[in-house]
Amino acid sequence: MQETIRRLLTELGEDVDRDGLKNTPRRVEQSLRFLTSGYSADIDLLINDALFAVDYSEMVIVRDIDFYSLCEHHLLPFAGKCHVAYIPDGKVVGLSKIPRIVDVFARRLQVQERLTSEIAETIRSRIHPVGVAVVMEATHLCMAMRGVAKQNSVTTTSSMLGVFRDDARTRHEFLELIRHRGPLSGPTVGCSEA
Repeated sequence: MQETIRRLLTELGEDVDRDGLKNTPRRVEQSLRFLTSGYSADIDLLINDALFAVDYSEMVIVRDIDFYSLCEHHLLPFAGKCHVAYIPDGKVVGLSKIPRIVDVFARRLQVQERLTSEIAETIRSRIHPVGVAVVMEATHLCMAMRGVAKQNSVTTTSSMLGVFRDDARTRHEFLELIRHRGPLSGPTVGCSEA
């Protein structure tokens, strides 16, 4: 990979032996391997034994999950917030697992539409809830830095499964809860399993 990156830099007209670029091929390889580490992730191992039998049947929402991904068309970043909700059917998943699932799929070459669906389908297939909802809001550098060069545009995608697709009131409740997000008032205490 490093030789390919050296060749790319040369094709761009750069001197790959100058001080600022001598270690760039190694750094780019390390960066790309991290940014695409989702390909080697095992979802079942990630969830592990973090499914718990709980008598709870109301909506669980994890909102404002930061994510970063690479557009598969230009290899430029897109980043934003992901909001995930599900309604348990006898089992809940450890809260930290939801952002980890988001990271697994974000750390692949992606389009936002597929990323949104993959997160929702994975939660549906592993947790078996009554319904799953995922909304993603992102800024795409392939649109901000090149092409139409619109720096302030935000792309929103959603995937609604089960009761979130079938019941307009449930879907509306979720959308209202993520719409009225803001700083939490008072002290917050967090707990998540490793």
